Amino acid sequence: MRKISDNRTDELKQITDKARKLMVEALICAGCGHPGGAFSCIDILVALYFEVMNIDPGNPFRSDRDRFILSKGHSSVALYTALHLAGFIDLKTLLSFRQDNSLLCGHPDASKVPGVEANTGSLGHGLSVGVGLALAGKMNNDSYRVFVLMGDGETQEGSIWEAAMSASHYKLDNLIGIIDRNKIQIDGPTEKIMALEPYKDKWEAFGWKVREINGHNLQEIIMVLKAAPFVKGKPSLAIANTVKGKGISFMENNHEWHGRPLKGEHAEIARRETKSVN
Repeated sequence: MRKISDNRTDELKQITDKARKLMVEALICAGCGHPGGAFSCIDILVALYFEVMNIDPGNPFRSDRDRFILSKGHSSVALYTALHLAGFIDLKTLLSFRQDNSLLCGHPDASKVPGVEANTGSLGHGLSVGVGLALAGKMNNDSYRVFVLMGDGETQEGSIWEAAMSASHYKLDNLIGIIDRNKIQIDGPTEKIMALEPYKDKWEAFGWKVREINGHNLQEIIMVLKAAPFVKGKPSLAIANTVKGKGISFMENNHEWHGRPLKGEHAEIARRETKSVN
């Protein structure tokens, strides 16, 4: 797989910078939300929507489109921001996030937002949805791929492992899982609350081909995801090592910002650090 050009990498970096600015504004306007996990996964979403996935904002229900499932639905502000920058929703809609009468709920709603493939947010279920979509694609000889982004804390749920076993059993090599491995969940470090390691070994034992990546390195994210399926006849998984709250100093590696509203002095610091525009 060829590397993307330095110029293209710079363009994508500018998009991620703009995304972080817009997420700050959307979170401030809302007065609520889940910032930590949104900032840790936005680089992955930009890579997917601008370089990896086959999508068409002008025809969001095109049959051959790739499907994306945000299993960690509470990080919805990141998905909505990616959808805005990719041309699915306008800026006014984005800045209405979680406000009265807005289309943009705290968890994604497929009936309201173009580009959203499934209602998510009840953790542990997104991979099952992805398995169903991928299996349907195989049965119908369709060419689309299914990408599912999970939180690492979410993978403590048993339903994730049932879906993982099913994906391997049905040889769903059109299914690509991505884990936002920021190592922090709502109450603290994952390894103190319910240890996940040896993480890669567990997924491989369930029949997946696994690669570990830097979840903030756009070049690496794109090259690995474009290489899927990693092995023919197996589902692929990218464990993306990330930083909770990436790009906002007081949020980074701080579990208190899992679901804390961005207000007051913290809002101003976040604006300053991302050089947000009004």
